[in-house]
Amino acid sequence: QLQLVESGGGLVQPGGSLRLSCAAAGFTMRLYTMGWFRQAPGKEREGVSCASRGGGNTSYADSVKGRFTISRDNVKNTVYLQMNSLKPEDTAIYYCAARVGSKPPGCIDTDFPSWGQGTQVTVSS
Repeated sequence: QLQLVESGGGLVQPGGSLRLSCAAAGFTMRLYTMGWFRQAPGKEREGVSCASRGGGNTSYADSVKGRFTISRDNVKNTVYLQMNSLKPEDTAIYYCAARVGSKPPGCIDTDFPSWGQGTQVTVSS
């Protein structure tokens, strides 16, 4: 059974950093495109960043480019999201998601059938 478990969320001051982790179990992660998504209160879920199966191709939402970095370790079956220079508008529940293969390209939430439970990130002074 495919499982995704996020960790690393918390409360951080503006300008601070957090590193989210997503531990994958029950499937061969190297065969899956992995993504991070977020949902803030009252807002729709949005794609934050996605990484191809080998990690060589990545995509980012414009709002996080230059601040966030996605990476993956297919041996440890873990995907990470390094978040720097955090802003209050980054406050949301962050979800890890997986979809088999590489098609279609992109980071659209409806293309991902498998989801973790999410981890809360709060950026506030």
